[in-house]
Amino acid sequence: MRLYQVLALRSLGLGLDSIAVCLDAGVDPARLVRDHLAEVGAAVAELEGLRAKLHRLVEVLDAGGVPDTAALLDAVRAASPSPTAARALARHLNPDQLAVLRDRAQALGPLAHYLLEVEWPELYRRAERLRAAGAPPDDPRVRRLVARIDELGARFSGGDRKVSAGVRAAWADDPAGLAGVPAEQATAWRALAQYLDLARRSTHTKEQEHA
Repeated sequence: MRLYQVLALRSLGLGLDSIAVCLDAGVDPARLVRDHLAEVGAAVAELEGLRAKLHRLVEVLDAGGVPDTAALLDAVRAASPSPTAARALARHLNPDQLAVLRDRAQALGPLAHYLLEVEWPELYRRAERLRAAGAPPDDPRVRRLVARIDELGARFSGGDRKVSAGVRAAWADDPAGLAGVPAEQATAWRALAQYLDLARRSTHTKEQEHA
């Protein structure tokens, strides 16, 4: 049965590391496909709505009319990320770096949804369990999780370390704003982020020792 699940997830374009996390987290391939289908359906509906709004605006402009201010603002909002997330990222990334994130996410297609909504959260949950259990940051299990987290980050940053560092800085600065969660949840995130940064430093130190 597990072999069939692996083959099913491979057919979605997932790598073996991603599949291992997916299966360990108890994610049913059929449910994952349904989730992707629902996500694509929602995105299509949103884009269709935006296209209809833009068509109406074009018709008004082509006829020499002045579009309603509310309609213009509505169209802009529909094509933009949440204001709080955009502000948090803009404090740490320049426009070119923001464009890299947007373009990379679009290039990943449905896989981006899986990485952001399934694998990434599971990696952080595992890291938090280790932190809560008292595992030191240089524990090999923690360093492996950090390596995978950073590998996924590179898929969105294009391997640009400055972009990756900027995203991490944005999360450290305003985790609630980026995640769209209540501010009181930010404290737990910051503690975990510091723990993961210590793991990164320990990995860097060990690499230098073996260089």
